[in-house]
Amino acid sequence: MSNLATEHEPQSPAVPAKTSLAAALPQASSRPSRPSRQSLVQRLSWLNLSVLSLTLLLTLSLIAYLSWWRVRERQAQAAELSAVLLSNSLAPALAFNDRDAVRNELSAFSRRADLLEVLVLDQGHSLIGQWKAPGLAIVSRAAAPPELLQAQTEIKGAELEVWVPVQFKGETLGALRLRESLEGLQRDVWRILALAALLTMVALAIAARVLRVVQKRALAPLLELSRLAEQVSLGHDYSRRGTVYRQDEVGRLTERFNEMLKRIEVWQADLNQQLKTEQAVGQQYQQLAHYDSLTQLANRHFFQQEIQRMVSQTLRDKGLSALMFIDLDNFKQVNDRHGHEAGDEVLREVARRMQAVLRLSDRLCRLGGDEFALLLPNLPDEAGAEHLAGRLVAAVREPMLVHGELMPVGATIGLAFCPLDARDAAGLLNRADGAMYAAKRAGKNTFRRAVQDDGPAPD
Repeated sequence: MSNLATEHEPQSPAVPAKTSLAAALPQASSRPSRPSRQSLVQRLSWLNLSVLSLTLLLTLSLIAYLSWWRVRERQAQAAELSAVLLSNSLAPALAFNDRDAVRNELSAFSRRADLLEVLVLDQGHSLIGQWKAPGLAIVSRAAAPPELLQAQTEIKGAELEVWVPVQFKGETLGALRLRESLEGLQRDVWRILALAALLTMVALAIAARVLRVVQKRALAPLLELSRLAEQVSLGHDYSRRGTVYRQDEVGRLTERFNEMLKRIEVWQADLNQQLKTEQAVGQQYQQLAHYDSLTQLANRHFFQQEIQRMVSQTLRDKGLSALMFIDLDNFKQVNDRHGHEAGDEVLREVARRMQAVLRLSDRLCRLGGDEFALLLPNLPDEAGAEHLAGRLVAAVREPMLVHGELMPVGATIGLAFCPLDARDAAGLLNRADGAMYAAKRAGKNTFRRAVQDDGPAPD
C-alpha cells in the first residue's frame, strides 16, 4: 500500500490539515443517571402519605392560627373590659387625689393571672399609682396617647397593652395603662397543637400500614408482570408467559406482553444466526477503524478519542501528561527518488524504531502521510518527556538502508504538556503543532517545547 494513502477509517469527513485536527475531536457525552430501585407499592404509599400529611399539616396550621387569633382577641376584649372597670373604680380616688385608695385598688386588681403592669397617670401625665409583676426589670413611663377618649388596645408580640381614660362625672382625670402577657395563651395553643400532631402521627402510621396492604393487593398482577419482565430480561428466556387474572387494563397489558414475548422468541433464533455472521465482519471493521494497515499503529480516529481521555484523566488526577507531534524530514525526497514502495518501508521502519524506545503505556499513532503523534500519560516530570524526545530523534536519525539505498530521513518533534501548556485537547494539539514548526525553523532533526511565542508554520 502506498504511503500517500491514509489508513483505513470509517466513512467520516477528512481532516484536511494538522492545525484543524483539534476541531475534529469528539465531545465527551454525559452519562444518564441510574433510576431508583424503589418499588411501585412503596412509591404509591409514600405519595399518598405525603399528600395526606401535607393536607393534615396545612389543616393543623390553619386551625392553630385561627385558634390563636381567636383566643388572643378574646383576651384583648377581657383585658379592655377589666381596664375600664378598674378605671371606674379609680375615678373617685383620682378626683380627691387619694393615693392610698389608688394603691389599694391596684393591689386588689393585681391578683389577675398574666398581669405584667398597671400604671395610673393624672391629667398632667404624672405617676399616681403603679403595680408591676415581680421580676419585671423595666417599667415604661410612656405618656398616654393624645385625645384618649375611649379604650385603646394594642398587641405587641407576646404582650397586650390597653390604655383607658379615667373619667369622673364626664371629666377626664387621667389615664390608666394595663399590660398583660400572652405567653400563657401561647403555651395552651402549643399544647393543643402538639396533642393534635401526636394524634395525626398515630393516624398516619395506621394509614401507612393499611395503604401498603391495600395497594399491594391491588397491584399484585402488575407486580407479577414486572417480576416476569425482569426474569426474562436477566435470563433471556422468551418462552415464559404471564398469567391474565382479569380483563382490565393490567390484564390487557399482560396479553400484549405475552404476544411480544412470542414474537421475540421467533426473532431471537434469526438474530443469533445473523449476529454470528456479523461478528467476524465486525472484528475486521474494528481493526480497520482504529489501526493503520501500513504500520499497524493506532490511526487518527483512535488518536482523536484517546487524547480526549488522556486530558480528562490528567485533569481529574491532577497529574502530568504530554503530546508529541512528529513529522519526518526529507520524506518527500524518498518518495520522489526511490518510489512509494521504499517510502512505505521507511514508514514501517520508523514506526518500529520509535516503538522500541517507548513505555508500554505510551501510545504512538500515525495521523497520515509522514505525520505521527505520541501520547505520554502519567509522566513523573517534564525532564523524562524531553529525554524521550531526544531518543526518538536519535533513533530515527540512525542510518536506514532500504533496498541497499541510504534513506536521508530524520524526525522533527513538537512537545506540549498538559496541564502546563493547555488544559484541553484542542489547545494541547495547537501548542504541540506550534512547537513542531518551531523545531522546523530551528533546523529540523530536533525537538522543541511549546512556548508562548510559537509562530505560525513556515511557508
